[in-house]
Amino acid sequence: MNKTISKLSSRKRYLQIALNSTLEEAQRIITQVPISDRILIEAGTPLIKRYGEEGIRKIKQWYEQRIFGQFLESIETPSKTSLLSLLLKVATKDYSKVRPPQKQLPSSEIVPYVVADLKMMDRGETEVEIAARAGADAAIALGHSPIESLNAFIQKCEELRLDAMVDMMNVEFPLSILRQLKKLPRVVILHRGVDEERFNKEKQIPLHEIRRIKGNYDILISIAGGDTIREVQRAVFNDADIVVVWKSFFQSASDTAKLAEEFLKEIK
Repeated sequence: MNKTISKLSSRKRYLQIALNSTLEEAQRIITQVPISDRILIEAGTPLIKRYGEEGIRKIKQWYEQRIFGQFLESIETPSKTSLLSLLLKVATKDYSKVRPPQKQLPSSEIVPYVVADLKMMDRGETEVEIAARAGADAAIALGHSPIESLNAFIQKCEELRLDAMVDMMNVEFPLSILRQLKKLPRVVILHRGVDEERFNKEKQIPLHEIRRIKGNYDILISIAGGDTIREVQRAVFNDADIVVVWKSFFQSASDTAKLAEEFLKEIK
């Protein structure tokens, strides 16, 4: 994959906050997250299944508003007088004054980066198009998908300038999947599922795979399935680039800013 188009830097470590509940809860959390170039917001799979493409679009909109603030205020609807004025200008072919002012985003190094956790298994191109249309910056496919679907997914991500992420949850040998791909994704996710954590207390996050993958490929590694400071510390110690958390923020939405700052201190 052409990494020059990616908004993720290999020189930084990121905190990814997954939003898996309602849009109301998502909005409350987004309005409190610290403004940082190291925070990624995820539209989680349950949220996308509940709200569809519009759910991703709303999260992107709110995160842009959080970062850029007043620069993204909606253009007010013209009054009747101004509408009449516009019609008169059209009639006199004065088109240069008819076009409404364009919203200008401020110059900033902070990108309102949104991940769409589609968990794609088939129709890779179609699902990437959905994520791109909603404004996502990255999309996630499952490593258990057919290789043909993964190849189509990664190729379409590259064409539409999204970062392709492949979730290796329940994949015993992630390297075996990567070696079959025509192009590499930008990010590989090593993931212990929620049900695995709940019903199998012995199941560990496969941190040992980080060095195996990085020993073979220049690729970013995301760790999902841990939600405590200690688990974040272990992931970073093992050279993870992105740490995904959700439970702490969902359970303590009112403490979002404080929680995010605490996690960011550990992800240096």
